[in-house]
Amino acid sequence: MTRPPVPPFTAETAAIKARMAEDAWNSRDPHKVSLAYTEDSIWRNRAEFIVGREQIVGFLTRKWAREMEYRLIKEVWAHEGRRIAVRFAYEWRDDSGQWFRSYGNENWQFDDAGLMALRIASINDVPIAEKERLFHWPQGVRPDDHPSLSELGL
Repeated sequence: MTRPPVPPFTAETAAIKARMAEDAWNSRDPHKVSLAYTEDSIWRNRAEFIVGREQIVGFLTRKWAREMEYRLIKEVWAHEGRRIAVRFAYEWRDDSGQWFRSYGNENWQFDDAGLMALRIASINDVPIAEKERLFHWPQGVRPDDHPSLSELGL
């Protein structure tokens, strides 16, 4: 299975890869998201260590059950060869109605087929008031005309 674009990444193909990841995560479909990763992909997400697609699906299922009305924006920070570093922010609310903006960085490493073999994520959650929300598009893919993280000053 090949998942273009494939390494080595240029600025353009790294941006395409990041937007594809953002769109997939905004779908909140754990099975769809898992297909972008190698079958034995290794993740560190906060303090959780995940190996393989089955664990990715389980993790994402739990995540999106807790993080309601999830909306994510990713932006490439750097790229070289088969690696891409992104920064991101996402907004969500918990079951009590408290809104959060989560900020973080991810380091990605891809195999020759363009599947992500390694994902290392560091994330911080900041409680926000509903009036402080910046991500207001309908759930799903972010519209092309919605501001980026840089345009939002994040």
